[in-house]
Amino acid sequence: MTNKEIVLKFYEEVFNGWDVSNLDAYMRDDYIQHNPGCETGKAGFLKFAQGFLAMKPHMDIVKIGADGDMVYVFFKCTMADGSVNKVCDIYRLEGGKLAEHWDVVDHNVEKITPVNANGLF
Repeated sequence: MTNKEIVLKFYEEVFNGWDVSNLDAYMRDDYIQHNPGCETGKAGFLKFAQGFLAMKPHMDIVKIGADGDMVYVFFKCTMADGSVNKVCDIYRLEGGKLAEHWDVVDHNVEKITPVNANGLF
């Protein structure tokens, strides 16, 4: 399985399926986290996921790309309450597992009135 396929499967199972029971197959124990609101390590991700997945997110992937051990995912994240986030996640994989993560997030983009007709996604 390619790194891109691993990340896609991770998104479908964990983020869209709200299921972390198979997280060991996707993530290293020493997972490095660069989001300042999430603790590092797999345990830190599980702590984050507990609250995040309770909001019933759905990720619609707009673009995904890979360059060696790096994979980026640009997506629309719609929460059960109707709020929408525009997100780009970047992962480094090692040995077929997520080893490191960075992200850029625009929150509540459903409230934005664009000044152009290019769309947010």
